[in-house]
Amino acid sequence: MPTQPTAGSTVTNPVIPGFHPDPSVCRVGDDYYLVCSSFEYFPGIPVFHSRDLVNWTQIGNALDRPSQLRLPRDMPSSAGIYAPTLRHHDGRFWLIVTNVGDHGNVLFTATDPAGPWSEPVRLPGVPGIDPDLAWDEDGTCWCTVAGISQVRLDPYTGKTDGEPERTWSGTGGQAPEAPHLYRIGDYWYLLIAEGGTERGHCVSVARSRTPTGPFESCPANPILTHRSTGHPVQNTGHADLVQAPDGSWRMVLLGVRPGGGTPGWHVLGRETFLAPVEWVDDWPVVGELTLDLPAPAWPLHPTPAEPVRDDFDQAELHPRWISLRERPAHLCTTEERSGWLTLHAAGRSLDENDAVFVGRRQQHLVCRARTLIDPAQGRGGLAVRLDEQHHYEIEAGDGEVKVFARIGPLRTEVASRPVAAGPVVLGVGIAPQPPGEARTGPDVLSFGVEEPDGTFTALGALEGRYLSTEVAGGFTGRVIGMYAATGTVHFDWFDYRAETTP
Repeated sequence: MPTQPTAGSTVTNPVIPGFHPDPSVCRVGDDYYLVCSSFEYFPGIPVFHSRDLVNWTQIGNALDRPSQLRLPRDMPSSAGIYAPTLRHHDGRFWLIVTNVGDHGNVLFTATDPAGPWSEPVRLPGVPGIDPDLAWDEDGTCWCTVAGISQVRLDPYTGKTDGEPERTWSGTGGQAPEAPHLYRIGDYWYLLIAEGGTERGHCVSVARSRTPTGPFESCPANPILTHRSTGHPVQNTGHADLVQAPDGSWRMVLLGVRPGGGTPGWHVLGRETFLAPVEWVDDWPVVGELTLDLPAPAWPLHPTPAEPVRDDFDQAELHPRWISLRERPAHLCTTEERSGWLTLHAAGRSLDENDAVFVGRRQQHLVCRARTLIDPAQGRGGLAVRLDEQHHYEIEAGDGEVKVFARIGPLRTEVASRPVAAGPVVLGVGIAPQPPGEARTGPDVLSFGVEEPDGTFTALGALEGRYLSTEVAGGFTGRVIGMYAATGTVHFDWFDYRAETTP
């Protein structure tokens, strides 16, 4: 049942925590739908639903078939699916996105955003990344891409009319990108990001009487940035606007929450935040973006909490589960052993692009994960992954458990201990780093085993900054999950829960 916000009540930002960058949102009636980038992970483009812009539930992944999403094995991490735009027009949902490394820009449609989504329509005449869709009054579809340039597009066939034309490219900041074009009132507004997706990230806007310009820059640009501040949310940008049924406006955007000492490290990736917007003199004015956001005036629709444990009792994995570049059924299945997830290594390790790995995004700064593994026919375990060269794992097999760390070109065994034959519970706990010197990282990851009496024995503690974007580079965040190192391994359950700060 919806709940009515009380005066002074707040809601928590980010509204979609963890590695959920480049949000794009649209409203249909009383329902909101949102998509995010997914980069090298399969299935691609998580799709969320909300009735209040605050409480979101993942209802699927738009690209859940190999025919829709090809991620080559030699493709590096942080390539793949970049910056989708989601729109609803003429009774249909439209999703346009860049697949870096395979065919560039593509377009999909659906009548139900939960899926199924169509096969891809290739867009060879649309260059660049971060494509956007907008329709004018006579039905012409305009596609705008990073740079910023614009071209007429037939979204049904993928054909373009003419060559892309340059439009307004911001206020002079680097990397003008993430364009979104809107008709609002008497003007066409072009909302972009600039300054790069790091600490200089910002949101700027311009307006015109026509969709093609010329565009007038907002005198208050950038209309949102946290650069050169001590704000707990940084890298703010890549925004999209949406209007609520009561006529008010909101903005979804990405941001990060750095931790630790100087220079600050963010480990969850770029997350989806919500900010209020008002209109003054026909310009959007963004309200304060806070971790405790003033609740909207309309009723809230709280969603049921996600189950802590996944018992793998269903034939299909929940859409929160993602894998590296592909998920072949013969290597990952819940049907080989009833109620268990079975992974076959096929000679692939976590150091390789095509490791056999099934994980979920780390969404909380303080959390723990556990899994019950049966390694009788191989070796495998529990990993926290940022990319092929930055991951920690605890691995069971051959009567022992080992903790490994991979940081750049170096891989080392951190700890080991014998265990009895049979299934064993492996775990990781993630907690803030105790205060220390100025360069102390944001958190500590403790790997260990759960004893038969339920107590947890830590075998090794590893500093978290080496699994951060500031160290590893790229555009993703941590993913925690299960993997097969050799042979065949079975997982009975996986348990993930947020914990309070010690």
